[in-house]
Amino acid sequence: MSPNVPPAAQSTTAGKKQYDVAVIGAGFAGLSAAMQLARARCDICVIDAGEPRNRFATTAHGVLGHDGKTPAEIRTTAIDQLCRYETVDFRRGLVTDAMACTLRDASDPLFGLKLADGGILEARRIILATGVRDSLPDIPGLAERWGKTVLHCPYCHGYEVRDSQIGVIATMPASSHQAMMLPDWGPTTYFSQSEHMPDDDMVLAMRDRGITIEHSPIVEILGKAPVIDGVRLADGRTLHIQTIFAGPTVSMPNPVAEMLGCRFDEGPQGPFIAVDPSQETSVPGVFAAGDAATARHNATLASAAGVMAGFGAHQSLVFR
Repeated sequence: MSPNVPPAAQSTTAGKKQYDVAVIGAGFAGLSAAMQLARARCDICVIDAGEPRNRFATTAHGVLGHDGKTPAEIRTTAIDQLCRYETVDFRRGLVTDAMACTLRDASDPLFGLKLADGGILEARRIILATGVRDSLPDIPGLAERWGKTVLHCPYCHGYEVRDSQIGVIATMPASSHQAMMLPDWGPTTYFSQSEHMPDDDMVLAMRDRGITIEHSPIVEILGKAPVIDGVRLADGRTLHIQTIFAGPTVSMPNPVAEMLGCRFDEGPQGPFIAVDPSQETSVPGVFAAGDAATARHNATLASAAGVMAGFGAHQSLVFR
């Protein structure tokens, strides 16, 4: 049993069962979607592999009413509340196969899901809330500090590292835009890594913001993790940096969306599932929410998108 899932959430469902909606993923998006569906008295199953994207973060910030709590604490409370609804099953497991079983008609499909433990279930609607997998630059010392002193979102963590010496490791052209925001939290150095040099206009804008631009690549993070004492550059210099922001490249954590035939759009960090305003994908009856379905990654935005996906899935059952 996962320490992040209360006993009430450990489903005893066995064999094959048909649900109104299967929600794949129990992060902020999936649980928000599931709560709306539970309150609409839909028969739902939440399936979770137990590896939320934010598991590396010490605390969550900017989440109304939960500022400073750990992501695990917020998630555990949400699962406990959700599983008090009598129409909810919770399955711990990884979805390994997904397909359209029988197309009763174009507006009312039926899907089949297979889990790694051999369990099989069917659902009339699916909500993909799987999150994404992060890939960081291959720099010694970076990965073990991820979510603590190596960060991604300044709105989530900037206040906690205010007034520290901040470094931005460029991983994509949009990294210069990330660097432009950060002087509001602390003195900022932009490391182009010799790959993502800002253009002349951006250089002027960055200098107006007081940003130092450094082209010699970072080759090592110094200090005893998770503390950062500084960074070593390719030219042998060391600079005093205490906090690093780096935009990871992202990918889907499993191929379920591809199995179902969902269309993808390309974002600055990687592909994401294309959805309409009701969070429905290009496959009728399949909805998606959270980081897997947007280029903007934030816990509150993920939760809001989950609410919309829950509304959309329920209304598609009503108005099929």
